[in-house]
Amino acid sequence: MTFDIGELYPKQIEFCKARNKYICYGGSRGGGKSHISRIKMCLLALNYPGIQILLLRRTLKELRENHVLQLQKMLKGIAVFKESTKEFIFPNGSRIVLGYCDAEKDVLQYQGQAYEVITMEEATMFTEFQFQALTESNRMSGNMKEVFVPRMYFTCNPGGVGHQWVKRLFIDKEYVGTESSDDYLFIPSNVYENKYLMEHDPNYVRILENLPEDRKQAMLYGNWDVFDGQFFPEYKRSLHVIEPFEIPEYWDKYIALDYGLDMFAVLFFAVDTKGHAYAYKEIHRDNLIVSEAAQVLRSYIRKENIKNIYAPPDLWNRNRDTGKSTFELFRDEGLMFTKASNNRVAGWLNVKEWLKPRKVRHEQTNEVIEDCDLKIFSNCLNIIRCLPQLQHDDKNPNDVATEPHELTHITDALRYFCVSRTAPSKEIVNKETTFNFEFERPRNSEIGEEIIVI
Repeated sequence: MTFDIGELYPKQIEFCKARNKYICYGGSRGGGKSHISRIKMCLLALNYPGIQILLLRRTLKELRENHVLQLQKMLKGIAVFKESTKEFIFPNGSRIVLGYCDAEKDVLQYQGQAYEVITMEEATMFTEFQFQALTESNRMSGNMKEVFVPRMYFTCNPGGVGHQWVKRLFIDKEYVGTESSDDYLFIPSNVYENKYLMEHDPNYVRILENLPEDRKQAMLYGNWDVFDGQFFPEYKRSLHVIEPFEIPEYWDKYIALDYGLDMFAVLFFAVDTKGHAYAYKEIHRDNLIVSEAAQVLRSYIRKENIKNIYAPPDLWNRNRDTGKSTFELFRDEGLMFTKASNNRVAGWLNVKEWLKPRKVRHEQTNEVIEDCDLKIFSNCLNIIRCLPQLQHDDKNPNDVATEPHELTHITDALRYFCVSRTAPSKEIVNKETTFNFEFERPRNSEIGEEIIVI
């Protein structure tokens, strides 16, 4: 039985030949991404006996519509499909396992398993946590007789919950820790290169050309710097994330939290004498009843002098079974909260204001740099992970989408702080040294915008 791959265009051939650790093929819609990922997985299964391959989509429906039916046709008479386990088994011992990760925690089902190849179809629909969890399963399975270097393949368009991590690794090439530039390869796709689509469905291209400008830039031209789903384009990791430093004792400190049995999310803030805020510590724990959550929070506070703890209004709602509200249960544990505003639109607009980059001029160096009113310590891993992944709600563009739900807990805590009124800390000056923290706001004629002297 012959496996017919058909005619491939140059970028698809490059994708098939690439052997980097992480290979991403994407950009515009209509670039033949799903087709070439199926071809590549089949070629690997046929040419490497015993290889274990995991092919993923975000939802089961997408998996069936985009891969199960097509692979059944492509591999008829070549591999056996087992419906119960969603896998294609080849005579040489190779397997292509089809999976999905609808909720973020679904990825944990692959812990302890080993696949020489993992393919994430529409990778920007997956969270960074899901990607990182899958890398733990990308290893030798022990079923192959020959040496094979495990690798991962990605196909995607700009936009989606995973836009930021894909862009960082494959477009911006900003690497941290042990990440190496040699491991990552990005192959841009282009609908105009898709000969089959251009000949058989030219109307699709015209539809892409008629999209609103921002979406057209992303979907037609594969522009990763513009997409219309991200709620906080103001956020820049290079600007907003800083290394921890020792916080002066006289700075006011605040806590904002979101509580549910599914997640207890807490952010600790310090406010300096200029009114700038620093998220310096976080809690992100699931399956804690109120007494346990209170115990954890008290252990994090220790001897810190916290000026206020902001919590969502729903904690004041009484429980039908106990007759007590969640607020009262926390109060019984020795914790007092202040009710934060739950106006979502106003809250998110306040977050935008806190994050908004602005030009500042340093008083000593006279250098114009970018600054903002909210900084996040690099140890606050969950707010750093979740914040850039938030997207606009489809029904209300002024609100944040509530799915994926796992992204909303720690970011809601941030919203409760940002919408609350916090004043600058009062400066404590000793008799020997005086520091001037006052802003000057001259107009810089060369830059043409307001510059703040710091």
